Amino acid sequence: MLYKALILGIIGIIVVWDSRLFGRLNVEQPLIASTLVGIALGDVTKGLMVGATLELISLGLVNVGAAAPPDMAMGSIIASAFSILSGASAQTALTIAIPIAVLGQLLAIVIRMGMSSFNVMANRYIDEGKFKSATNLHIVWGLGLYALSYFVPIFVSIYFGTGLVKSIVAVIPSWLTNGLTVASAVLPAYGFALLLSTMLSKKMAPYFFIGFLITAYANTSVTGVALFAILIAIILDQIIYKDKPSNNDDNDSLDSL
Repeated sequence: MLYKALILGIIGIIVVWDSRLFGRLNVEQPLIASTLVGIALGDVTKGLMVGATLELISLGLVNVGAAAPPDMAMGSIIASAFSILSGASAQTALTIAIPIAVLGQLLAIVIRMGMSSFNVMANRYIDEGKFKSATNLHIVWGLGLYALSYFVPIFVSIYFGTGLVKSIVAVIPSWLTNGLTVASAVLPAYGFALLLSTMLSKKMAPYFFIGFLITAYANTSVTGVALFAILIAIILDQIIYKDKPSNNDDNDSLDSL
């Protein structure tokens, strides 16, 4: 069981590094993660069955910015491993996946709260000219913390049994869960504030508020706002740059000289 726990822990690291190191190859999707577990444990069919079931549940969960929804990727790895190792059905795996996903959500909130201090540390290192130390905060310490947040729960769950993890989730007091839930709601607002502080200017502010007001009062989806933004960009491009020569025209003028 030690060997299997190590292999599945490594799969967990690959999954959590998907969007943080590999450029989002969709390995973190429950269907792909469970399939990798099935390959590692020698039962691809069961891995696909569990992954497809959990994929349907996770379709409505969107991780935007610093928001931390239930971690279905971690839940799918442990649930599919439990289903394969115990011979349980895909439906039975759901009873394991949900509490594991909730535990993963809590871990993600705690880690992101701790990593928020990296911004202050990175700014200090940059001011002091320690650029390598600032880079290591992201490349080494950030990835290392995320790897541990997946490897440890997966390894413990597989090696000691999923019952231990369910017991841990049940012991967590409600005040702590509620506090972390509030923190998860504040972190996205903080993330958007940091983003706006770098990109929002007098020139760009009207477009931002136009999109916000359309979404808030016109009952239009984000896709609809994006389509409106594309059309506005095309119109503004034609109005602003209509009488300005392009780079090709400038090059042609230079060639004629």
